[in-house]
Amino acid sequence: MIPYMVTDWNIGGKRILHIGERTLIMGVLNVTPDSFSDGGEFFSLDKALVHTEQMIAEGADIIDVGGESTRPGGAAIVSAEEELERVLPIIKQLAARFDVPISVDTRPKPVARAALEAGASIVNDISALRFEPEVADEAAKAGAGLVLMHSRGTPGELHGLPPVADIIEEVITSLRSSVEFAEQRGVERESIVIDPGIGFGKTQEQNIELIAKLDQLIAAFPGFPLLIGTSRKSFIGRILADTNGDPAPVNERLHGSLASLVISVLKGAQIVRVHDVKAAVETIRVADAIRTS
Repeated sequence: MIPYMVTDWNIGGKRILHIGERTLIMGVLNVTPDSFSDGGEFFSLDKALVHTEQMIAEGADIIDVGGESTRPGGAAIVSAEEELERVLPIIKQLAARFDVPISVDTRPKPVARAALEAGASIVNDISALRFEPEVADEAAKAGAGLVLMHSRGTPGELHGLPPVADIIEEVITSLRSSVEFAEQRGVERESIVIDPGIGFGKTQEQNIELIAKLDQLIAAFPGFPLLIGTSRKSFIGRILADTNGDPAPVNERLHGSLASLVISVLKGAQIVRVHDVKAAVETIRVADAIRTS
């Protein structure tokens, strides 16, 4: 176990103070018809609002809104226009109804700009600015928080690339480049959070290795909060495979997801991205108590 420093995360008009006092919970809101985790369950505006209210009541600190599925074998990449049609109505409604910071899980510059104008205060970029570097300009202009997540390849290749030899070195080198670029484009250091990108361009063994060695990543980025998303992911399903070798279905990965969260927190993660907020909040509360004892 490693303690982590108390850090402010500057997200513009709102500020999450003393991020290191406890682990923050980012609740996932997928407004897509083909998400791997919830199968379009919250695609309608009314259902999305009800689910968001529930996540906030259960203790979510941030709501992460996504309008494009990045699941393995998912549908074709949607246009920026279609993504905007999905995320803007819900972001506007959330901003008007709730004080909880809103994150937009996106990669195109037009979507990032419009979401920030609509009330989002964080951009969660799965490409760490590789796909559209101008996203950094939008984050800098708005003074927004920026999550830089490691991934490899183009959007259509994220889950089909051959593995790199040293995943720890790959993640550190790639994220350092992204952080430097973001700062060059005017994003304040205090606004940046890093994410190792579990499940994106990694093998089963590499996903596990990244969690086991999360403290090495944190040591490589002093002063930068680390976010991790393991919730319901395929590597957990494979660990929990049945006697025939068939991976556990998505709706049977909760306990495995929670186990990965505990390990991540004890290794130093400061923000966790989850689907099951109530279970995560209770689990993290115990993990935080142990970590800080």
